[in-house]
Formats: sequence, C-alpha cells, structure tokens
Amino acid sequence: MKAMLFAAGLGTRLQPLTDRLPKPLVPVAGRPMIEYPLLLLRHYGVTDIIVNTHHLGAMLRDHLGDGAKLGVHITYSHETELLDTGGGLLKARPFLDGGTFVVINSDVLIDLDLQAVIERHRASRAAATLVLRKDPDADRYGAIEISRDGRVRRFLKHEAPSMASAGPLEKFMFTGVQILEPRIFDFMAGEGSRRFGTTTSTYPKMLTEDLRLEGFVFDGFWQDLGTPQRIQEAEARLASGAAQLRYI
Repeated sequence: MKAMLFAAGLGTRLQPLTDRLPKPLVPVAGRPMIEYPLLLLRHYGVTDIIVNTHHLGAMLRDHLGDGAKLGVHITYSHETELLDTGGGLLKARPFLDGGTFVVINSDVLIDLDLQAVIERHRASRAAATLVLRKDPDADRYGAIEISRDGRVRRFLKHEAPSMASAGPLEKFMFTGVQILEPRIFDFMAGEGSRRFGTTTSTYPKMLTEDLRLEGFVFDGFWQDLGTPQRIQEAEARLASGAAQLRYI
C-alpha cells in the first residue's frame, strides 16, 4: 500500500516561523511535525510515500531526503502553484493509481490504529474511509454526518440519495486521515491542473452518486498543529503523559 502526505501549505497561521521554514519542518516536541505521520505510516508497514511540496519545498526535500533515515521511501510532487487537496491528489495520480492508498495531513498528531481503519475500509468495500472525531464546533467548520451503520450520508450539506432510509445521523469532523480507492480519480475528470479540494468538489460528487463513503469514528488523542497555541497544547499533553503516540 502507498500513501500521500499533504505538506504543501503556506503555514500562514504559524508566521513568522514559516517565513523561513516550511510548515512541515516546524518542530513539535523535538521533531519536525511531518515526521509524526511518516512514523505512523512506517509503524503500520506503509513505507512507499509521496509528499507534495510548495513553499520552501527544497528545504523539506533536503531534510527528509529519500526517507531512508526514517525507514521509508519518499517521492516528491512539487507544486509550482498550490493545488489544494484535490489538485494535489490528481497530480500524484501516477504514483497512487493502482490500489488502495492512505492520505494524511502533515499538520496533525493522532494516535490511531491505522490497521483497524484499513481493515474496516476493506470490509465495507468503501470508495473512501474518513477518520472522524467528535467536535462541538462541527457545524461551524463543516460537519460530516454518518448513519448508525457508519456510512457518510451528508457531507457539508450535500446528501446521499439513500438519505431517506438512513435513519438518525450523527455529526463529526474530519481528522485529516483517510483511506482511498483509485476510483476517486474518476470524480476528478475535467479538473485538469487547476486548484480544487476533495471536500468541496470530489466528495460531494461521490456522495450524490451514492458511492459508499465510510466514517471511522476515532476518540483517541488527536491534535491539530496549525497554530503556535495548538503546538504548545500538543507538547504539554505529550510531556505530561496525558497523551501518547504508540508509534514513537
């Protein structure tokens, strides 16, 4: 199985640090933040990984190299202009096409049993499995609603045709970890090389075609690393032992 890490963002909320350092290299508890998802993937045997780059991408490539020092093999997909999640995936299609693959945002910490997610994805025969978490601000940031059987029925107000028989729904938010099938690229036809997002464009198309989008509910340690405050919160929880990462 292959994987992709989204690492091309500008990191504007981490300025001025990111004026001179690509966001994925910002340190968190003594490690560049991108090393955490790389180690998570390695722990579960996923070692063939593509990383997209943009802002100060050469620094990121210089630091990670071919990935050997972390026990993985890294390929790079450089974006001269930011392509967002959908455009970034589509550009990396030659690397990812051909089998199930994992996609992870490089700016989150998560203590996830990735094998359990992969097994659930395969058992459900889903086109995509999104790891989700409870959040009181789900409506504010974009709720993903799933039925009791774990199937995504409403995605940012887009509804599946099977909604009528879905029963009660529960709201969650995306963690930044997902398992995908190559058929996702069928829903990117006509996008070309332009910038577009999977959440705003691709998944709504898949949902309205009633493809199975699965929600894997996760209630363990998760932390966004998008701001200095959130990095400090993550470091404090790790240092106190309130949170642990099984793959470190």
